[in-house]
This record gives sequence, structure tokens and C-alpha cells, in this order.
Amino acid sequence: MDTAAFRADLDLIPSTLERLADALDAGLPGLERLPMLGASRVLVLGMGSSRYAADVVARRYRSVGATVVVELASAELLPPAAPDLAVVAVSATGGSVEVLRAVERYRGTGRLVAVTNRPDSELGRLADVVVPLLAGVEASGVACRTFRATFAVLDAVLEELLGTAPDERFDGAAVRAAASANATLLGTVDEWMPQLADLLAGPMGTWALAPAERASSAQQSALMLREVPRRSAFASETGDWSHVDVYLTKTQDYRALVFAGSAWDAQALDWMAQRGSRFASVGRELPGAEQVIRFAGDTDDSVAVLTELLVAELVADHWLRAASPVE
Repeated sequence: MDTAAFRADLDLIPSTLERLADALDAGLPGLERLPMLGASRVLVLGMGSSRYAADVVARRYRSVGATVVVELASAELLPPAAPDLAVVAVSATGGSVEVLRAVERYRGTGRLVAVTNRPDSELGRLADVVVPLLAGVEASGVACRTFRATFAVLDAVLEELLGTAPDERFDGAAVRAAASANATLLGTVDEWMPQLADLLAGPMGTWALAPAERASSAQQSALMLREVPRRSAFASETGDWSHVDVYLTKTQDYRALVFAGSAWDAQALDWMAQRGSRFASVGRELPGAEQVIRFAGDTDDSVAVLTELLVAELVADHWLRAASPVE
């Protein structure tokens, strides 16, 4: 990992998304083979960022009646191979040891699909069909462009496998809108970063909240704050926050980044207001927010998922540059 190259990777997000949008419109390599697999059920396997993205996409497909399950590749209890089951293994590097171990039980079934940024990887060699993420090389070794690409590529894979799709898509139009929104945040970072970096730098850590439909934004944001500058950071789904994290607002100098748009925002904010917690909101104005960050398309969940986490990624890079990370 070369965290010093992280900002360079972030700067490439808009152009990478533009190229991905073109590829989605033209048809991703490997998609044409998926309908022939005859799957009526899909198991998606992944770890870390890959699983965060997969959970969001799979939830959309389940909302229209599709049978899509996301599991940690490290789990021992996984469904058996079956003629109607397609297994989609997601790994940006194609070398996650947990994923490679998990797919062994599905190897040779004819229905193992790899979604990876490295088609020539071990995972690519094991799979029956490979669909590339097309995110380019991440010099830092930190998943940022591959993370965003996973949403759109997995969406396209599930549509071809199942022959159905939800109304909300990570299609070419959404990806292009996100490219523009990411470019805007990158271009205006100097305007909002100093205040935000100070606000989120709580003595006990930083919390991120997001609605279930965009839970990946909180999860990936917390991961970036841990992985890049090595700060304590934690993620919660906004509704669940009132059951698992609210307690800490009573005992700590609580600092949060709230990705707005949950039906349960008001419940969480009421607790924060009562206990003097401090927070910034992304995507919408929220009562009590000390800072609000908006961008074009931020009320469209597909655009937001591909864009809003850039706020935390840039904070992570800011903190990294302010103090040397502990290796």
C-alpha cells in the first residue's frame, strides 16, 4: 500500500467513471455469456469494500423479487452448488484469499462468475466467466475507483443473469452524472475541507451514518478513515444507529458525518441534539448540522452512492498529509 498516492487515485475518479459509462453503454465484456447460465438464484461473495457495494446492489434486486444473497467469502456456511445457482465472486485484485477459498466449492460448475479489476488474476483463471471492472490501476492500493466500478458492473451482471432489473440503476447515465459530481467535489475541496476536517476530528474517533439503501457510503467512509490516516472510525445504518451507537453520544465528544436521506434521520438527530453531538451532513440540509455539503444529483441514490463517500476520502487524505500515518 502506498497511501501517498491516494490523492492521485482520487483525482482519476471522474475520468475513470466516464470511461466506465462508455463501456456500460457499449456492453461490458463477458455479459453476453451470462444468460446462457440459466440462473434463477445468485450468490455474491466478497470481502470488505466489495461486499459493501454488493449489499447495496443486491438490495435493489431483492426489492423487485429477485433472489440475490450476498455473503462474506470467509463464511464457512455457504449454499451448495446447484443447477439454478450462479455464484458471482467479487474481488478487485482477484487475489483475496477468502474469495479464492470460497469459490473452490463452485469451481467447475460452469456457473462461476468473476467480477474483478484483474481478469488475469487467480480468480479470473478459476471462473467460467469474467466481467472486468475497468477501473485502471490504483497506485495507492486503496480501493476507490474499483469500489465505485463494482456497483455498476455488478448491476449489469445481475441484470443479465436474472433477466430483470430494478427501476434505479447504476447505468451509463448515472455513472456519467456521478463523474461530474465527483469532479465538482474535487474542484471545490479547498472551500469546505478545513472546517470539515476539524469538525470530524473527534478525540475518540469519527462516526458515519447512512440509510440502508446507501449503507456502503458510511461503511466505506469509515474504512477510508481507518485505512489511510489510521484514525478510529465507525459506521452505522441510520435507523439502526438508535439501537447500537446512540449510547456513545452520552459519554463522548461525538463527531459524525451524516449521509442524509434516511426516513430515520430525525430520530438520530434528536438524540444528537439532546446530547450536544456535532455533525456535518452530506446531500441534504439537516437541522443542527454545522456544515452541509451538496453536489448536483445528490438526491438521486445512484449518483449519491458513487459520489458522497468522496467527502470522507478527501478528509482521509487531508489527515494523512497533516500527520504521518502509523504503518
